[in-house]
Amino acid sequence: MSSFRICGLADIPDGTARQIEVDGAPVALVRIGDRMLAVADTCTHAEVFLSDGDVDVEDRTIECWKHGSLFSLETGEALTLPATQPVEVFAVRTDGDDIVMEER
Repeated sequence: MSSFRICGLADIPDGTARQIEVDGAPVALVRIGDRMLAVADTCTHAEVFLSDGDVDVEDRTIECWKHGSLFSLETGEALTLPATQPVEVFAVRTDGDDIVMEER
C-alpha cells in the first residue's frame, strides 16, 4: 500500500482540526499529540464542515458546530443526534515530521 504526504506535523497545532482536500473531497485532519486522525469533513446531518467544530482530545471526537452532533475520530460513528450516519475514516500517520495518508 502506498502513501502520500499531506503536510508537516508542525502545520497542525495539537488538539485542532484542519481541512485538507483529497481527490477533490474535504477531509478533516486532526492532531492529538503526535497522533493524527482523519475523517470526511462533512457532517452527515447538515452538510457543514466538521473541521470548523471543536475537538475533544480525551474522547477523540469532533463536534459539528451547527447542531452539536459528535463523531468518533477513530471509527467515524455518529455518537449523538441529530446525526445518525457515520463519516468516512481515513488512514493517516506521521513519518518523521510529515503527515502521510495511505492510498485507498
